[in-house]
Amino acid sequence: MDNLACHKRAGVRRAIEAAGAARRRLPPYSPDRNPIERAFRKLKARLRAAAKRTIRAVEDYRGERSAAFAPEECRNYFRSCGYPTATPTREPL
Repeated sequence: MDNLACHKRAGVRRAIEAAGAARRRLPPYSPDRNPIERAFRKLKARLRAAAKRTIRAVEDYRGERSAAFAPEECRNYFRSCGYPTATPTREPL
């Protein structure tokens, strides 16, 4: 959890605990513990390699490449940041 005030409310705490998850506090900004930073790194590298230079080209490419992030790879981003993960037991929504 980051330090945003609404994340510290009792309702949020109860929802996290009801889901069986553990609460973990993060420093104010910690890119090394943020899985999205790893995904952005990959996306930016692919955009550079594809030489997309206009907004439209980036939008088109983004749609084509959305499948480039497999579920297991996304779980690995979380694992590499120290978050526990589990293999899903049901089909994704």
